[in-house]
Amino acid sequence: MSRLDNFISRMTAQRDILNQICPEVAKMEGLVLELGLGNGRTFHHLRELLPGRRIVVFDREVGAHASSIPEAENLVLGEIRETARRFIGIDAALVHADIGTGYDDRDAVTATWLPDLIARLLRVGGFAVSGTPLDHPLLQRLPPPTSEPADRYFLCRRV
Repeated sequence: MSRLDNFISRMTAQRDILNQICPEVAKMEGLVLELGLGNGRTFHHLRELLPGRRIVVFDREVGAHASSIPEAENLVLGEIRETARRFIGIDAALVHADIGTGYDDRDAVTATWLPDLIARLLRVGGFAVSGTPLDHPLLQRLPPPTSEPADRYFLCRRV
């Protein structure tokens, strides 16, 4: 599969999963956390799916389109692994993380800390959506929408 086709497949899976779960997230209490702002497309989409909901975004630096940058009070800059720890126990309704690099060695390092961080950020019953697997005893893997392969993007619920 070309890198372009891979990207399109990943983004389609991301969108379909978020579209599927956000009506349920809208009924839950708790923040929405976006780990990795990037260019801001997912943040922008979440604002449309969850109007009026507080979304706190974490990234190393701002590189997003001007229309997709959160307000200063909802933007946390620095190393995500460190800055998001300040929010442990916040009982988030949704944590979305698209911080994979596409390099297996780098993503393997992220896999050593990201699942535990996400599990500790979420409320019981909250959702985790990630571009990388989230193997953790408190995160129950859920099937993606039927339109997507099971290993394209990952959906979990905090137990």
